[in-house]
Amino acid sequence: MPFTIQRVEYFYTTVRDQPGEAYKLLNMLAAMGINQLAFSAIPIGPNLTQLAIFPEDPAKLANEAKMAGMHLDGPHHALLIQGDDELGALAGIHEKLYEADINVYSSSGVTDGQGSYGYLIYVKEEDFARAAQTLGL
Repeated sequence: MPFTIQRVEYFYTTVRDQPGEAYKLLNMLAAMGINQLAFSAIPIGPNLTQLAIFPEDPAKLANEAKMAGMHLDGPHHALLIQGDDELGALAGIHEKLYEADINVYSSSGVTDGQGSYGYLIYVKEEDFARAAQTLGL
């Protein structure tokens, strides 16, 4: 069951929940030359959405956002797992974290339909170094 795990940094911004907000941000990031590892949008109330950006180059994003006057919260840390999509592929990862008494407070993933997957794991900041060590990083 081959896979890779890497530490990733992410930033987020909060926008009004209305059509076009993700498009505006994604278009701005593309114009800045920001390549992303992942992106998510999560409702955080009846009228707000949190957009999370996982840049390939966090320093570049921070610099470009500052120059553009864009407010970003972060960097925060997550674990990005990518690998072959097999039955039970994530169970061993969660088992190691469970045995180390590390709580996964959020996660999201997707398969590409061609045999691979990407998966993000969020743990509390105070548990991040221990989670990374537990998973062999």
